[in-house]
Amino acid sequence: MTDAPNLLGDYLRARRELVTPESLGLPQFGLRRVPGLRREEVAMLSGISADYYLRLEQGRDRNPSRQVLESIARVLQLGDDGTSYLLSLGVDQPRPSRRRKRRETVQPGIRLLLDTLPFPAFVEGRYFDVLAANALATAVSPRLALGGNRLRDLFLDQAEQDLYPDWRLAAKQVVAGFREWVGTDVDDPEVVELVGRLSIASPLFRELWARHDVVKYEGSAMSINHPRVGEIAMYREKLAITGAAGQLLVIYHPAPGADAEKLALLASLTAPDAPSVDLPGASDPAHLRQ
Repeated sequence: MTDAPNLLGDYLRARRELVTPESLGLPQFGLRRVPGLRREEVAMLSGISADYYLRLEQGRDRNPSRQVLESIARVLQLGDDGTSYLLSLGVDQPRPSRRRKRRETVQPGIRLLLDTLPFPAFVEGRYFDVLAANALATAVSPRLALGGNRLRDLFLDQAEQDLYPDWRLAAKQVVAGFREWVGTDVDDPEVVELVGRLSIASPLFRELWARHDVVKYEGSAMSINHPRVGEIAMYREKLAITGAAGQLLVIYHPAPGADAEKLALLASLTAPDAPSVDLPGASDPAHLRQ
């Protein structure tokens, strides 16, 4: 036994409760007292004993074989990202001693690069803080500026939520990405503080965090409903910054065509000394709070 957090057991329990018996072809008999699968059902379908599976969930055995974990992953219907995460939890490693938090700083060269890029771009830190951003990124969202936090703003700022055509999907993706990014370091004091604050303030965050969804935090397609130029479809790239552990350079870029033209219009409208222009059909931007 160990006093380390029971990450493996917590993950197994959370994912077990999300799998329905019907999805696995199990017959239904009587009233089920637990959501999702019973422990005995997971054990049976995984080819292990119920007692052994119970020990895994309770943290009494933290070193299962890869074969056992892969069998459980198939039963719990985990994808590639979820299976990789499960395998990473199956090694009982000593917890690193905590050092005093070091201030995350952005390299001068990266700051210069931000200002020369023709697309919205910003630097994101280990805890999803915005460490630096160019003017076009801040034009896309005033929260994309020094002092912003992608998790906090998405869940606690109505104006940020209004930017996303499907805010709940965006919220689900960012929470799953944060959990994958943090990995086994969930007892990091900064992570504990951020998760605790959001869990108190946002029922949706609390629900999504309890699901233990995991997805690799990488580039993808996205779209926003900007109050000045309307909907813009873009690609979001996340590039690791060498020499700055945990920092990512995030770039939004549209495909050529209408979306690129809308982004160019937004750039012209928000440039220094740009004239005020009322766009037909655009909503009042006054709700974009700093």
